[in-house]
Amino acid sequence: MTMLGSGFRVDSILKRGGVLFTAALLSVCALAQQPSAKELAARVDRHYNALTSLKAAFVESYQGMGIKRTESGTLYLAKPGRMRWEYSQPAGKLFVLDGKFAWFYSEGDPQVQRLQAKQLDDLRSPLRFLLGHTQLDKELSGLAASPSPGGGFILTGQPKGQENRVRRIVLNVEADGTITGIEIEEMDGALTRFRLSGQQPNTAIPAGIFHFTPPTGVPVVDAAPPV
Repeated sequence: MTMLGSGFRVDSILKRGGVLFTAALLSVCALAQQPSAKELAARVDRHYNALTSLKAAFVESYQGMGIKRTESGTLYLAKPGRMRWEYSQPAGKLFVLDGKFAWFYSEGDPQVQRLQAKQLDDLRSPLRFLLGHTQLDKELSGLAASPSPGGGFILTGQPKGQENRVRRIVLNVEADGTITGIEIEEMDGALTRFRLSGQQPNTAIPAGIFHFTPPTGVPVVDAAPPV
């Protein structure tokens, strides 16, 4: 067995060199697989522009102004511009977007809140991402992408034109452009998070699920955009 003057074996040195080379190679491969922020944004756009419908479970959490709450349920989406957030926790809470109006109602409320759909065209809401109506590279400034510790990638940016109220938006994105999480951080420190799971793209959804009829005797009032 060949020895060096210092007592180290040649095969040991070669082995260590191989390990270092392998580690360097893996690092280079990882960098090669990391998409740029622009490419990752384009993957999101392509994924959602190709959808005609989507069904998923969601968990929504909010923390700010001394308030902390977590809600969950099932999301139904169909293009063009229709969406239904059906809450199981709290039970009876409903948000329906029929393409023209958005309807907000919780069982037992004294009134139904109605809002024009165009007023929901706001990057603080996940509606734009899920409906595929945006080009993220043009809508968000300071785009940055990084690997996510849990797998996939993280895409961050600040909505253009909303610099006074939204600090940043964070998207958890899979390699194919699927969004699994959305975090909206506002300037006052409030955080709204959405987590999506069990996504069923292009699944059949009855059209009637996006129609909302106010309960008998419950008045409809025009509401301000939701925060």
